[in-house]
Amino acid sequence: MTALQPVRKLTIVAKDPGLRVGLDDAMLFAQVDVPAEILGPGPTGYRIKVVDYNATERRAYAARQSYQDGNTLLDPFAPVDGEGLLDLKYQAKALADPNFHAQNCYAIAMRTLGLFERGLGRRVNWSSGGHQLHIAPHAFALANAFYSEPDRSLMFGYFFDGEGKPIFTSLSHDIVAHETTHAVLDGLRTRYTEPSGPDQAAFHEGFADIVAILSIFSLPEVVAAGLGFSGKMPSSGEPMVLIAADKLTIEAIRTSILLGIGAEIGMATGGGRQSLRQSVELPPRADILDDPDMAEPHNRGEIVVAAMTSAFVELWTTRIARLGTFDNGDYNLSAVVDEGAKAAAQLLQMAIRAIDYCPPTDLDFCQFLAGLLTADRELVPDDSRFGYRALIRKAFASYGIISPPKETDGEGCWPRFAAAETLQYSRSNAEALTRDRNECFRFLWENREALEITERGYTEVISIDSSLRIDPDGIPFRETICQYVQLGHFFGAELIGICKIKPLPDGFTTTSSVDLLGGGVVVFDQYGRVKYHIANRLLDGARQRQRLEYLRDTGQLRSRSDDGRNRFANLHLARMEG
Repeated sequence: MTALQPVRKLTIVAKDPGLRVGLDDAMLFAQVDVPAEILGPGPTGYRIKVVDYNATERRAYAARQSYQDGNTLLDPFAPVDGEGLLDLKYQAKALADPNFHAQNCYAIAMRTLGLFERGLGRRVNWSSGGHQLHIAPHAFALANAFYSEPDRSLMFGYFFDGEGKPIFTSLSHDIVAHETTHAVLDGLRTRYTEPSGPDQAAFHEGFADIVAILSIFSLPEVVAAGLGFSGKMPSSGEPMVLIAADKLTIEAIRTSILLGIGAEIGMATGGGRQSLRQSVELPPRADILDDPDMAEPHNRGEIVVAAMTSAFVELWTTRIARLGTFDNGDYNLSAVVDEGAKAAAQLLQMAIRAIDYCPPTDLDFCQFLAGLLTADRELVPDDSRFGYRALIRKAFASYGIISPPKETDGEGCWPRFAAAETLQYSRSNAEALTRDRNECFRFLWENREALEITERGYTEVISIDSSLRIDPDGIPFRETICQYVQLGHFFGAELIGICKIKPLPDGFTTTSSVDLLGGGVVVFDQYGRVKYHIANRLLDGARQRQRLEYLRDTGQLRSRSDDGRNRFANLHLARMEG
Protein backbone atom coordinates (compact mmCIF):
# COMPACT_ATOMS: atom_id res chain seq x y z
CA MET A 1 0.00 0.00 0.00
CA THR A 2 1.31 3.46 -0.95
CA ALA A 3 2.02 5.67 2.06
CA LEU A 4 -0.17 8.75 2.30
CA GLN A 5 1.60 12.05 1.63
CA PRO A 6 1.55 14.50 4.59
CA VAL A 7 2.00 17.54 2.32
CA ARG A 8 1.65 18.46 -1.33
CA LYS A 9 3.29 21.11 -3.53
CA LEU A 10 1.30 23.97 -5.04
CA THR A 11 2.58 26.86 -7.15
CA ILE A 12 2.07 30.45 -6.00
CA VAL A 13 3.33 33.95 -6.71
CA ALA A 14 6.02 34.38 -4.08
CA LYS A 15 5.94 37.47 -1.85
CA ASP A 16 4.26 39.92 -4.28
CA PRO A 17 3.99 40.59 -8.03
CA GLY A 18 6.15 43.65 -7.41
CA LEU A 19 9.17 41.43 -6.66
CA ARG A 20 10.96 40.92 -10.00
CA VAL A 21 14.10 38.89 -10.72
CA GLY A 22 16.50 38.14 -13.57
CA LEU A 23 17.25 39.94 -16.79
CA ASP A 24 13.70 39.34 -18.01
CA ASP A 25 12.23 41.10 -14.97
CA ALA A 26 10.09 38.05 -14.25
CA MET A 27 7.83 37.62 -11.24
CA LEU A 28 9.08 35.20 -8.62
CA PHE A 29 6.98 32.05 -8.51
CA ALA A 30 7.50 29.32 -5.89
CA GLN A 31 6.17 25.88 -5.04
CA VAL A 32 5.11 25.65 -1.40
CA ASP A 33 4.04 22.85 0.91
CA VAL A 34 0.42 22.70 2.02
CA PRO A 35 -1.41 19.87 3.85
CA ALA A 36 -2.19 16.98 1.53
CA GLU A 37 -5.92 16.52 1.05
CA ILE A 38 -8.30 15.45 -1.70
CA LEU A 39 -9.45 18.81 -3.01
CA GLY A 40 -12.81 19.58 -4.53
CA PRO A 41 -13.46 22.19 -7.24
CA GLY A 42 -12.52 25.71 -6.29
CA PRO A 43 -10.18 24.44 -4.83
CA THR A 44 -12.14 23.37 -1.78
CA GLY A 45 -10.58 21.61 1.20
CA TYR A 46 -11.52 20.87 4.77
CA ARG A 47 -10.65 24.40 6.01
CA ILE A 48 -10.77 26.63 2.90
CA LYS A 49 -13.46 26.88 0.22
CA VAL A 50 -12.70 29.10 -2.78
CA VAL A 51 -15.84 30.53 -4.38
CA ASP A 52 -14.76 32.56 -7.39
CA TYR A 53 -17.69 34.90 -7.98
CA ASN A 54 -17.19 38.44 -9.32
CA ALA A 55 -19.95 40.65 -7.91
CA THR A 56 -19.04 43.59 -10.16
CA GLU A 57 -19.41 41.59 -13.37
CA ARG A 58 -21.98 39.20 -11.89
CA ARG A 59 -19.88 36.37 -13.16
CA ALA A 60 -18.72 33.05 -11.72
CA TYR A 61 -15.40 31.61 -12.90
CA ALA A 62 -15.60 27.88 -13.53
CA ALA A 63 -13.11 25.80 -11.56
CA ARG A 64 -11.40 23.76 -14.30
CA GLN A 65 -8.22 22.72 -12.52
CA SER A 66 -7.73 19.12 -11.37
CA TYR A 67 -5.85 18.39 -8.15
CA GLN A 68 -5.58 14.63 -8.19
CA ASP A 69 -5.39 11.71 -10.59
CA GLY A 70 -6.55 8.76 -8.57
CA ASN A 71 -4.29 8.71 -5.52
CA THR A 72 -1.70 10.98 -7.15
CA LEU A 73 -1.86 14.57 -5.92
CA LEU A 74 -1.31 17.13 -8.67
CA ASP A 75 -0.20 20.73 -8.94
CA PRO A 76 -2.17 21.85 -12.02
CA PHE A 77 0.02 24.91 -12.50
CA ALA A 78 3.41 23.26 -12.15
CA PRO A 79 5.72 23.99 -15.10
CA VAL A 80 5.68 21.31 -17.83
CA ASP A 81 7.54 20.51 -21.08
CA GLY A 82 10.79 22.15 -20.06
CA GLU A 83 9.18 25.29 -18.65
CA GLY A 84 10.60 26.98 -15.59
CA LEU A 85 9.03 29.01 -12.81
CA LEU A 86 10.76 32.13 -14.18
CA ASP A 87 9.77 31.62 -17.84
CA LEU A 88 7.76 34.62 -18.98
CA LYS A 89 5.48 32.58 -21.27
CA TYR A 90 4.72 30.14 -18.47
CA GLN A 91 3.96 33.00 -16.08
CA ALA A 92 1.76 34.82 -18.58
CA LYS A 93 -0.28 31.65 -19.13
CA ALA A 94 -0.72 31.09 -15.38
CA LEU A 95 -1.56 34.72 -14.60
CA ALA A 96 -4.21 34.82 -17.34
CA ASP A 97 -6.06 31.90 -15.72
CA PRO A 98 -8.42 32.90 -12.87
CA ASN A 99 -8.06 29.35 -11.55
CA PHE A 100 -4.41 30.12 -10.77
CA HIS A 101 -5.49 33.15 -8.73
CA ALA A 102 -7.82 30.83 -6.82
CA GLN A 103 -5.00 28.36 -6.16
CA ASN A 104 -2.72 31.17 -5.02
CA CYS A 105 -5.29 32.22 -2.40
CA TYR A 106 -5.96 28.68 -1.22
CA ALA A 107 -2.29 27.73 -0.86
CA ILE A 108 -1.24 30.91 0.97
CA ALA A 109 -4.27 30.82 3.30
CA MET A 110 -3.61 27.16 4.20
CA ARG A 111 0.06 27.90 4.69
CA THR A 112 -0.77 30.78 7.04
CA LEU A 113 -3.27 28.72 9.00
CA GLY A 114 -0.62 26.01 9.37
CA LEU A 115 1.79 28.50 10.94
CA PHE A 116 -0.74 29.24 13.69
CA GLU A 117 -1.63 25.62 14.32
CA ARG A 118 2.01 24.59 14.62
CA GLY A 119 2.82 27.57 16.84
CA LEU A 120 -0.16 27.05 19.16
CA GLY A 121 0.04 23.26 19.16
CA ARG A 122 -3.63 22.73 18.30
CA ARG A 123 -6.30 23.21 15.67
CA VAL A 124 -7.63 26.74 15.30
CA ASN A 125 -11.34 27.50 14.91
CA TRP A 126 -12.88 30.15 12.67
CA SER A 127 -14.99 32.66 14.60
CA SER A 128 -18.11 31.60 12.67
CA GLY A 129 -18.01 28.20 14.31
CA GLY A 130 -18.04 26.58 10.87
CA HIS A 131 -15.28 24.43 9.45
CA GLN A 132 -14.54 26.29 6.22
CA LEU A 133 -13.51 29.86 5.49
CA HIS A 134 -14.69 31.12 2.09
CA ILE A 135 -12.38 33.01 -0.26
CA ALA A 136 -13.43 35.12 -3.26
CA PRO A 137 -10.31 35.83 -5.39
CA HIS A 138 -12.10 38.30 -7.73
CA ALA A 139 -14.84 39.59 -5.44
CA PHE A 140 -15.23 43.08 -6.97
CA ALA A 141 -13.56 45.73 -9.11
CA LEU A 142 -12.14 47.84 -6.30
CA ALA A 143 -8.69 48.51 -4.83
CA ASN A 144 -9.51 46.70 -1.60
CA ALA A 145 -9.25 43.37 0.16
CA PHE A 146 -10.75 42.48 3.52
CA TYR A 147 -11.95 39.84 5.93
CA SER A 148 -15.73 39.83 6.37
CA GLU A 149 -16.75 38.48 9.76
CA PRO A 150 -20.47 37.87 9.11
CA ASP A 151 -19.81 36.33 5.68
CA ARG A 152 -16.96 34.20 7.11
CA SER A 153 -15.05 35.15 3.98
CA LEU A 154 -11.95 36.78 2.58
CA MET A 155 -12.77 39.18 -0.25
CA PHE A 156 -10.08 40.18 -2.76
CA GLY A 157 -10.63 42.99 -5.22
CA TYR A 158 -8.89 44.08 -8.39
CA PHE A 159 -8.35 47.41 -10.11
CA PHE A 160 -6.51 48.96 -13.06
CA ASP A 161 -3.40 51.07 -12.86
CA GLY A 162 -2.73 54.25 -14.86
CA GLU A 163 -1.77 52.20 -17.92
CA GLY A 164 -4.87 50.01 -17.80
CA LYS A 165 -3.06 46.97 -16.38
CA PRO A 166 -5.18 44.89 -13.99
CA ILE A 167 -3.83 44.63 -10.45
CA PHE A 168 -5.14 41.62 -8.50
CA THR A 169 -4.87 41.74 -4.72
CA SER A 170 -5.33 37.95 -4.70
CA LEU A 171 -1.89 37.52 -6.30
CA SER A 172 0.00 39.15 -3.42
CA HIS A 173 1.29 36.78 -0.73
CA ASP A 174 1.43 39.79 1.59
CA ILE A 175 -2.24 40.65 1.14
CA VAL A 176 -3.56 37.07 1.28
CA ALA A 177 -1.53 36.23 4.40
CA HIS A 178 -2.60 39.52 6.01
CA GLU A 179 -6.31 38.89 5.48
CA THR A 180 -6.06 35.24 6.52
CA THR A 181 -4.43 36.37 9.75
CA HIS A 182 -7.43 38.63 10.44
CA ALA A 183 -9.67 35.57 10.15
CA VAL A 184 -7.45 33.39 12.34
CA LEU A 185 -7.06 36.08 15.01
CA ASP A 186 -10.83 36.60 15.03
CA GLY A 187 -11.22 32.90 15.76
CA LEU A 188 -8.71 33.06 18.60
CA ARG A 189 -9.96 36.33 20.14
CA THR A 190 -13.47 37.11 18.91
CA ARG A 191 -13.81 40.23 21.09
CA TYR A 192 -10.86 41.97 19.43
CA THR A 193 -13.26 43.27 16.77
CA GLU A 194 -15.35 45.08 19.42
CA PRO A 195 -15.01 48.86 19.85
CA SER A 196 -12.33 49.36 22.48
CA GLY A 197 -9.26 51.51 23.08
CA PRO A 198 -6.98 52.85 20.34
CA ASP A 199 -4.65 49.83 20.33
CA GLN A 200 -7.09 46.98 19.76
CA ALA A 201 -8.14 47.65 16.15
CA ALA A 202 -4.57 48.74 15.44
CA PHE A 203 -3.28 45.45 16.83
CA HIS A 204 -5.44 43.49 14.39
CA GLU A 205 -3.82 45.36 11.49
CA GLY A 206 -0.29 45.32 12.87
CA PHE A 207 -0.34 41.66 13.86
CA ALA A 208 -1.59 40.71 10.39
CA ASP A 209 1.35 42.59 8.84
CA ILE A 210 3.82 40.90 11.20
CA VAL A 211 2.63 37.46 10.12
CA ALA A 212 2.64 38.41 6.43
CA ILE A 213 6.20 39.79 6.59
CA LEU A 214 7.90 37.15 8.72
CA SER A 215 6.18 34.15 7.11
CA ILE A 216 7.84 34.81 3.75
CA PHE A 217 11.33 34.14 5.15
CA SER A 218 10.71 30.40 5.02
CA LEU A 219 11.06 30.62 1.20
CA PRO A 220 14.82 30.88 0.50
CA GLU A 221 14.44 32.01 -3.12
CA VAL A 222 12.27 34.92 -2.00
CA VAL A 223 14.75 36.08 0.63
CA ALA A 224 17.63 35.89 -1.85
CA ALA A 225 15.69 37.85 -4.46
CA GLY A 226 14.65 40.42 -1.88
CA LEU A 227 18.31 40.98 -1.08
CA GLY A 228 19.00 41.70 -4.74
CA PHE A 229 20.30 38.29 -5.83
CA SER A 230 18.92 37.45 -9.29
CA GLY A 231 20.39 34.00 -9.87
CA LYS A 232 19.38 30.50 -8.82
CA MET A 233 19.87 29.48 -5.21
CA PRO A 234 22.50 26.70 -5.05
CA SER A 235 21.29 23.24 -4.08
CA SER A 236 23.09 20.95 -1.66
CA GLY A 237 26.46 19.95 -3.09
CA GLU A 238 26.58 22.80 -5.62
CA PRO A 239 29.28 25.50 -5.48
CA MET A 240 28.83 28.27 -2.95
CA VAL A 241 27.31 31.56 -4.09
CA LEU A 242 28.51 34.77 -2.45
CA ILE A 243 26.62 37.98 -1.70
CA ALA A 244 28.23 41.38 -1.18
CA ALA A 245 28.34 42.78 2.34
CA ASP A 246 26.82 46.09 1.24
CA LYS A 247 23.54 44.26 0.53
CA LEU A 248 23.38 43.10 4.14
CA THR A 249 23.65 46.35 6.03
CA ILE A 250 20.87 47.36 8.41
CA GLU A 251 19.79 50.12 6.02
CA ALA A 252 19.80 47.83 2.96
CA ILE A 253 17.62 45.27 4.73
CA ARG A 254 15.25 47.88 6.20
CA THR A 255 14.54 49.36 2.74
CA SER A 256 14.28 46.02 0.92
CA ILE A 257 11.01 44.67 -0.45
CA LEU A 258 11.23 41.87 2.14
CA LEU A 259 9.98 44.11 4.95
CA GLY A 260 7.29 45.88 2.94
CA ILE A 261 3.63 45.00 2.37
CA GLY A 262 1.96 45.00 -1.06
CA ALA A 263 4.70 46.33 -3.34
CA GLU A 264 2.69 46.14 -6.56
CA ILE A 265 -0.36 47.80 -5.01
CA GLY A 266 1.78 50.50 -3.41
CA MET A 267 3.37 51.36 -6.75
CA ALA A 268 0.09 51.15 -8.69
CA THR A 269 -1.85 53.44 -6.35
CA GLY A 270 0.75 56.19 -6.73
CA GLY A 271 2.47 58.45 -4.30
CA GLY A 272 5.91 57.13 -5.18
CA ARG A 273 5.64 54.35 -2.62
CA GLN A 274 7.78 51.26 -2.97
CA SER A 275 5.23 49.33 -0.90
CA LEU A 276 1.77 49.87 0.51
CA ARG A 277 3.46 49.88 3.93
CA GLN A 278 7.13 49.81 4.98
CA SER A 279 6.64 50.06 8.73
CA VAL A 280 10.24 49.24 9.65
CA GLU A 281 11.26 52.68 8.36
CA LEU A 282 9.08 54.42 10.96
CA PRO A 283 11.55 56.34 13.16
CA PRO A 284 11.46 55.24 16.82
CA ARG A 285 10.12 57.77 19.32
CA ALA A 286 9.19 57.09 22.91
CA ASP A 287 6.13 59.38 22.58
CA ILE A 288 4.93 58.14 19.19
CA LEU A 289 1.77 56.54 20.64
CA ASP A 290 0.61 60.02 21.66
CA ASP A 291 1.00 61.43 18.14
CA PRO A 292 -2.46 62.39 16.71
CA ASP A 293 -1.32 61.08 13.31
CA MET A 294 -1.07 57.63 14.87
CA ALA A 295 -4.74 57.45 15.87
CA GLU A 296 -5.88 55.77 12.61
CA PRO A 297 -5.73 51.95 13.11
CA HIS A 298 -3.40 51.20 10.16
CA ASN A 299 -1.03 53.99 11.15
CA ARG A 300 -1.07 52.94 14.79
CA GLY A 301 -0.67 49.28 13.83
CA GLU A 302 2.52 50.20 12.02
CA ILE A 303 4.08 51.05 15.38
CA VAL A 304 3.94 47.47 16.65
CA VAL A 305 5.09 46.23 13.22
CA ALA A 306 8.03 48.66 13.30
CA ALA A 307 9.03 47.45 16.76
CA MET A 308 8.89 43.78 15.73
CA THR A 309 10.64 44.18 12.39
CA SER A 310 13.31 46.45 13.90
CA ALA A 311 14.07 43.67 16.39
CA PHE A 312 14.20 41.22 13.49
CA VAL A 313 16.64 43.35 11.48
CA GLU A 314 18.98 43.74 14.45
CA LEU A 315 18.78 40.03 15.22
CA TRP A 316 19.41 38.99 11.60
CA THR A 317 22.35 41.33 11.11
CA THR A 318 23.82 40.13 14.42
CA ARG A 319 23.59 36.53 13.24
CA ILE A 320 25.08 37.47 9.87
CA ALA A 321 28.03 39.14 11.59
CA ARG A 322 28.84 35.85 13.29
CA LEU A 323 29.28 34.17 9.90
CA GLY A 324 32.68 34.04 8.30
CA THR A 325 33.43 36.13 5.20
CA PHE A 326 35.18 35.19 1.98
CA ASP A 327 36.91 37.10 -0.83
CA ASN A 328 36.38 40.85 -0.63
CA GLY A 329 34.39 40.45 2.58
CA ASP A 330 31.46 38.69 0.85
CA TYR A 331 29.16 36.25 2.64
CA ASN A 332 27.84 32.80 1.83
CA LEU A 333 24.36 33.54 0.42
CA SER A 334 22.82 30.28 1.62
CA ALA A 335 24.07 30.85 5.17
CA VAL A 336 22.74 34.42 5.18
CA VAL A 337 19.31 33.27 3.99
CA ASP A 338 19.28 30.44 6.53
CA GLU A 339 20.04 32.82 9.40
CA GLY A 340 17.19 35.08 8.28
CA ALA A 341 14.81 32.13 8.13
CA LYS A 342 15.75 31.02 11.67
CA ALA A 343 15.37 34.50 13.14
CA ALA A 344 12.05 35.14 11.39
CA ALA A 345 10.64 31.75 12.35
CA GLN A 346 11.54 32.26 16.01
CA LEU A 347 10.01 35.74 16.18
CA LEU A 348 6.91 34.64 14.28
CA GLN A 349 6.30 31.69 16.58
CA MET A 350 6.81 33.95 19.61
CA ALA A 351 4.21 36.39 18.23
CA ILE A 352 1.71 33.62 17.54
CA ARG A 353 2.15 31.94 20.93
CA ALA A 354 1.75 35.35 22.62
CA ILE A 355 -1.97 35.36 21.76
CA ASP A 356 -2.56 32.62 24.34
CA TYR A 357 -1.15 34.96 27.00
CA CYS A 358 -3.19 38.03 26.05
CA PRO A 359 -6.48 39.05 27.71
CA PRO A 360 -9.58 38.41 25.55
CA THR A 361 -10.89 41.99 25.67
CA ASP A 362 -9.52 45.52 25.38
CA LEU A 363 -5.99 44.54 24.37
CA ASP A 364 -3.23 47.13 24.25
CA PHE A 365 0.28 46.92 22.82
CA CYS A 366 1.89 46.74 26.26
CA GLN A 367 -0.13 43.65 27.13
CA PHE A 368 0.83 42.03 23.82
CA LEU A 369 4.49 42.63 24.65
CA ALA A 370 4.02 40.99 28.06
CA GLY A 371 2.33 38.02 26.38
CA LEU A 372 5.14 37.82 23.83
CA LEU A 373 7.84 37.69 26.49
CA THR A 374 5.93 35.31 28.78
CA ALA A 375 5.09 32.80 26.05
CA ASP A 376 8.73 32.63 25.00
CA ARG A 377 10.07 32.30 28.55
CA GLU A 378 7.69 29.45 29.25
CA LEU A 379 8.98 27.46 26.28
CA VAL A 380 12.61 28.70 26.21
CA PRO A 381 13.71 29.72 29.74
CA ASP A 382 17.35 30.20 28.66
CA ASP A 383 17.53 33.15 26.27
CA SER A 384 21.24 33.79 26.69
CA ARG A 385 22.53 32.79 23.25
CA PHE A 386 20.90 35.41 21.05
CA GLY A 387 18.95 37.40 23.64
CA TYR A 388 15.65 37.47 21.74
CA ARG A 389 13.63 38.77 24.66
CA ALA A 390 16.09 41.50 25.64
CA LEU A 391 16.24 42.62 22.01
CA ILE A 392 12.45 42.69 21.72
CA ARG A 393 12.06 44.70 24.93
CA LYS A 394 14.61 47.22 23.67
CA ALA A 395 12.95 47.55 20.25
CA PHE A 396 9.45 47.94 21.69
CA ALA A 397 10.62 50.42 24.32
CA SER A 398 12.09 52.62 21.58
CA TYR A 399 8.50 53.03 20.33
CA GLY A 400 7.08 53.68 23.79
CA ILE A 401 5.75 50.14 24.32
CA ILE A 402 6.66 48.76 27.75
CA SER A 403 5.15 45.80 29.62
CA PRO A 404 2.59 47.02 32.20
CA PRO A 405 4.96 47.94 35.07
CA LYS A 406 2.60 47.19 37.97
CA GLU A 407 1.41 43.90 36.49
CA THR A 408 4.62 42.29 35.20
CA ASP A 409 7.92 41.15 36.70
CA GLY A 410 11.44 42.45 36.18
CA GLU A 411 11.73 40.67 32.82
CA GLY A 412 8.52 42.23 31.51
CA CYS A 413 6.61 38.92 31.79
CA TRP A 414 3.31 38.13 33.46
CA PRO A 415 3.98 36.69 36.95
CA ARG A 416 2.69 33.28 37.94
CA PHE A 417 -0.68 33.34 39.72
CA ALA A 418 0.22 34.50 43.21
CA ALA A 419 -2.69 33.00 45.19
CA ALA A 420 -2.41 29.49 43.79
CA GLU A 421 -2.60 27.89 47.26
CA THR A 422 -6.03 29.46 47.90
CA LEU A 423 -7.72 27.82 44.91
CA GLN A 424 -10.19 24.99 45.49
CA TYR A 425 -10.04 22.01 43.14
CA SER A 426 -11.98 19.49 45.23
CA ARG A 427 -15.37 20.23 43.65
CA SER A 428 -14.04 20.06 40.09
CA ASN A 429 -13.62 16.99 37.95
CA ALA A 430 -9.90 17.07 37.17
CA GLU A 431 -10.24 15.20 33.89
CA ALA A 432 -13.08 17.40 32.61
CA LEU A 433 -11.70 20.68 33.93
CA THR A 434 -9.35 21.19 30.99
CA ARG A 435 -11.70 20.17 28.22
CA ASP A 436 -15.29 21.00 29.22
CA ARG A 437 -16.49 24.64 29.27
CA ASN A 438 -19.18 23.98 31.86
CA GLU A 439 -16.73 22.27 34.22
CA CYS A 440 -14.25 25.07 33.71
CA PHE A 441 -16.93 27.67 34.46
CA ARG A 442 -17.78 25.83 37.66
CA PHE A 443 -14.12 26.01 38.69
CA LEU A 444 -14.00 29.76 37.96
CA TRP A 445 -17.25 30.31 39.86
CA GLU A 446 -16.10 28.31 42.88
CA ASN A 447 -12.89 30.35 42.94
CA ARG A 448 -14.28 33.73 41.90
CA GLU A 449 -13.02 35.48 45.03
CA ALA A 450 -9.46 34.18 44.70
CA LEU A 451 -9.46 34.94 40.97
CA GLU A 452 -11.14 38.33 41.57
CA ILE A 453 -13.92 37.61 39.10
CA THR A 454 -16.87 39.81 39.99
CA GLU A 455 -20.41 38.49 40.23
CA ARG A 456 -21.71 41.79 38.86
CA GLY A 457 -21.34 40.86 35.18
CA TYR A 458 -22.56 38.09 32.95
CA THR A 459 -19.66 35.63 32.70
CA GLU A 460 -19.09 33.07 29.97
CA VAL A 461 -16.27 30.65 29.22
CA ILE A 462 -15.99 31.08 25.46
CA SER A 463 -13.19 28.61 24.75
CA ILE A 464 -10.98 26.02 26.38
CA ASP A 465 -8.08 24.75 24.29
CA SER A 466 -5.38 22.20 25.00
CA SER A 467 -1.99 22.88 23.44
CA LEU A 468 0.97 20.59 22.90
CA ARG A 469 4.22 22.28 21.98
CA ILE A 470 7.77 20.97 21.82
CA ASP A 471 10.55 22.86 23.59
CA PRO A 472 14.07 23.25 22.12
CA ASP A 473 15.19 20.08 23.93
CA GLY A 474 12.40 18.06 22.32
CA ILE A 475 10.36 17.75 25.51
CA PRO A 476 6.54 18.02 25.18
CA PHE A 477 5.08 21.13 26.77
CA ARG A 478 1.37 20.95 27.59
CA GLU A 479 -0.99 23.73 28.60
CA THR A 480 -4.71 24.39 28.60
CA ILE A 481 -5.97 27.89 27.79
CA CYS A 482 -9.34 28.89 29.26
CA GLN A 483 -10.76 32.14 27.89
CA TYR A 484 -13.70 33.84 29.60
CA VAL A 485 -15.44 37.18 29.05
CA GLN A 486 -17.69 39.32 31.21
CA LEU A 487 -20.38 41.77 30.12
CA GLY A 488 -22.00 44.26 32.46
CA HIS A 489 -24.68 46.89 31.85
CA PHE A 490 -24.12 49.88 34.11
CA PHE A 491 -25.84 53.17 34.80
CA GLY A 492 -23.75 56.24 35.57
CA ALA A 493 -24.53 56.01 39.27
CA GLU A 494 -23.19 52.45 39.28
CA LEU A 495 -20.03 53.57 37.51
CA ILE A 496 -19.46 55.85 40.50
CA GLY A 497 -20.50 53.44 43.25
CA ILE A 498 -19.29 50.10 41.91
CA CYS A 499 -16.49 50.91 39.45
CA LYS A 500 -15.20 53.89 41.48
CA ILE A 501 -15.15 56.12 38.38
CA LYS A 502 -15.26 59.52 40.09
CA PRO A 503 -16.01 61.97 38.68
CA LEU A 504 -17.84 60.64 35.64
CA PRO A 505 -16.25 61.44 32.26
CA ASP A 506 -17.61 64.50 30.47
CA GLY A 507 -20.86 63.72 28.71
CA PHE A 508 -21.98 61.07 31.21
CA THR A 509 -24.61 61.50 33.90
CA THR A 510 -25.82 59.28 36.70
CA THR A 511 -28.64 58.06 34.43
CA SER A 512 -26.43 57.30 31.40
CA SER A 513 -26.23 53.61 30.56
CA VAL A 514 -23.22 51.83 29.08
CA ASP A 515 -22.00 48.29 28.46
CA LEU A 516 -18.65 47.37 29.98
CA LEU A 517 -16.48 44.45 28.91
CA GLY A 518 -13.98 42.45 30.89
CA GLY A 519 -12.47 39.02 30.88
CA GLY A 520 -9.37 36.96 31.25
CA VAL A 521 -7.28 33.98 30.32
CA VAL A 522 -6.59 31.21 32.82
CA VAL A 523 -3.62 29.06 31.85
CA PHE A 524 -3.58 25.56 33.36
CA ASP A 525 -0.41 23.48 33.48
CA GLN A 526 -0.19 19.81 32.49
CA TYR A 527 -1.54 18.80 35.91
CA GLY A 528 -4.64 20.98 35.64
CA ARG A 529 -3.32 23.59 38.08
CA VAL A 530 -3.60 27.34 37.45
CA LYS A 531 -0.35 28.87 36.24
CA TYR A 532 -1.48 32.28 35.03
CA HIS A 533 -4.54 34.46 35.29
CA ILE A 534 -4.23 37.34 32.80
CA ALA A 535 -7.24 39.61 32.97
CA ASN A 536 -8.76 42.98 32.18
CA ARG A 537 -11.20 43.17 35.03
CA LEU A 538 -14.78 44.31 34.56
CA LEU A 539 -14.65 46.65 37.57
CA ASP A 540 -11.26 48.20 36.81
CA GLY A 541 -12.38 51.82 36.98
CA ALA A 542 -9.22 53.38 35.55
CA ARG A 543 -9.25 51.13 32.50
CA GLN A 544 -12.99 51.50 31.95
CA ARG A 545 -12.74 55.31 32.17
CA GLN A 546 -10.07 55.33 29.43
CA ARG A 547 -12.18 53.05 27.26
CA LEU A 548 -15.37 55.08 27.67
CA GLU A 549 -13.59 58.36 26.94
CA TYR A 550 -12.01 56.89 23.80
CA LEU A 551 -15.32 55.49 22.55
CA ARG A 552 -17.03 58.81 23.26
CA ASP A 553 -14.36 60.80 21.43
CA THR A 554 -14.43 58.48 18.38
CA GLY A 555 -18.22 58.20 18.11
CA GLN A 556 -18.27 54.47 18.93
CA LEU A 557 -19.95 54.58 22.32
CA ARG A 558 -23.20 53.06 21.09
CA SER A 559 -21.62 50.69 18.58
CA ARG A 560 -22.38 46.99 18.70
CA SER A 561 -20.55 44.16 16.99
CA ASP A 562 -23.37 43.71 14.45
CA ASP A 563 -22.99 47.37 13.43
CA GLY A 564 -19.48 46.53 12.24
CA ARG A 565 -20.55 44.27 9.37
CA ASN A 566 -18.22 46.03 6.97
CA ARG A 567 -15.68 47.26 9.53
CA PHE A 568 -12.63 45.68 7.92
CA ALA A 569 -13.85 46.61 4.43
CA ASN A 570 -14.33 50.28 5.31
CA LEU A 571 -11.10 50.42 7.27
CA HIS A 572 -9.05 49.02 4.40
CA LEU A 573 -10.81 51.12 1.77
CA ALA A 574 -10.13 54.31 3.74
CA ARG A 575 -6.48 53.33 3.92
CA MET A 576 -6.29 52.70 0.15
CA GLU A 577 -7.95 56.03 -0.63
CA GLY A 578 -5.76 57.86 1.89
